[in-house]
Amino acid sequence: MVQPRAVPSKEYQIKAVFLYNFTQFVEWPANSFNEAESPLIIGVFGKNPFGTYLSETVHGEKISGHPLVVKYYSKVEDAEGCHILFVNQPKTTDLKKVLSQLKSRSVLTVSDASTFIQDGGMIQFLTKSNKIRLLINSEMAKASGLTISSKLLRLSE
Repeated sequence: MVQPRAVPSKEYQIKAVFLYNFTQFVEWPANSFNEAESPLIIGVFGKNPFGTYLSETVHGEKISGHPLVVKYYSKVEDAEGCHILFVNQPKTTDLKKVLSQLKSRSVLTVSDASTFIQDGGMIQFLTKSNKIRLLINSEMAKASGLTISSKLLRLSE
């Protein structure tokens, strides 16, 4: 018997599309890629709320010649080479630890944890009036060598 696929909530389907779109509005330093055709890696750290939807969303897509790949991590140390990391850590103490480990790398950190921006994250999903909004810490992104497009910054609360 074939197991039915776990379908993520509509909220996480929208967040998966946001993660894909971030690849178009963020620039990484050239040394973030080993080769011109190296993949741009979108990682999920912690419990995966997207099911297969995130992988399906980016399947076959390329940004500036880099194929998009989704990887899942249970340890932050394994996220070496990751370009965007969705952090799904419910505990604030764990969140601060994860973000401090990523501080020196050019990784766009994203989460929907309520203290994410205050804890040093770069993009926080915020739900207001049943709409997903963004809080963006552009200074933290800049300190990691990332350039966030003004088009994306305009969407920020």
